[in-house]
Amino acid sequence: MQISFTKMHGLGNDFMIVDSTATSFDLPVDRIAALADRRRGVGFDQLLVLEASGDPPADFHYRIFNPDGAEVEHCGNGVRCLARFIADKGLSERNPIVVSTVNRTLELRLLDNGEVSVDMGSPDFTPSSLPLRAERRQALYRRELEAIGDAVDFAAVSMGNPHAVIQVEDLANTAVKTIGKALGSHADFPAGVNVGFMQVENRNRIRLRVYERGPGETPACGSGACAAAVSGIEAGLLDSPVAVELTGGELKIDWQGGPAPVFMSGPAQAVYEGTVDV
Repeated sequence: MQISFTKMHGLGNDFMIVDSTATSFDLPVDRIAALADRRRGVGFDQLLVLEASGDPPADFHYRIFNPDGAEVEHCGNGVRCLARFIADKGLSERNPIVVSTVNRTLELRLLDNGEVSVDMGSPDFTPSSLPLRAERRQALYRRELEAIGDAVDFAAVSMGNPHAVIQVEDLANTAVKTIGKALGSHADFPAGVNVGFMQVENRNRIRLRVYERGPGETPACGSGACAAAVSGIEAGLLDSPVAVELTGGELKIDWQGGPAPVFMSGPAQAVYEGTVDV
């Protein structure tokens, strides 16, 4: 079987997007992993599959797969690309576009400057939402990491997917891969966790690197940017809006606290279109 796809990226975080609104799309884990291979396949940080919605008021449903073939809950950069894909393909003339994921409904707005703004929903700081094995909610959690022979302190928040946020003084000299891999696979995160490393520049700007479940460190992570910004606001370190400087570029995050939704805005760009045998 041959399928058509579009390759897109949001700040260098790249995606293979497949329109499955009219036909079924169900690939085994090993085939998704083969497509993710950057030398022998298409190559991507995540595969996004757009489906028809079976749950109004959503216009569409979408699924997200990591390079290892595991299905995950959410992707901030990916959903911006999805909005641009829907508009460019003429699949909907609505603005905003409403899409559902496995655990939340998102509103995507195409902006006049070409960027996409996403209502990411409300952050959840309860340990069970990630899930994180902890007796109660805390501002900071501490876990020993054998890989570094020391403990790390981190905030924990769900943006529909799990995030741990570590504040650091010098991002350039932080062992992102070693710490990210160790904390990301810690037994107290039974579903794994995305690990963000945040350096506060001032009350409205941070620098961020994220070690994601599956792909490892990526040039940008939209939900990770949201998690870092809301964690900093919640801790009294930041004020909204927050400019998040990532390796691939900049995102703007706005959160007014409490149950208010988090808004993320940033670019989404098509790279090329192709077909592949599956």
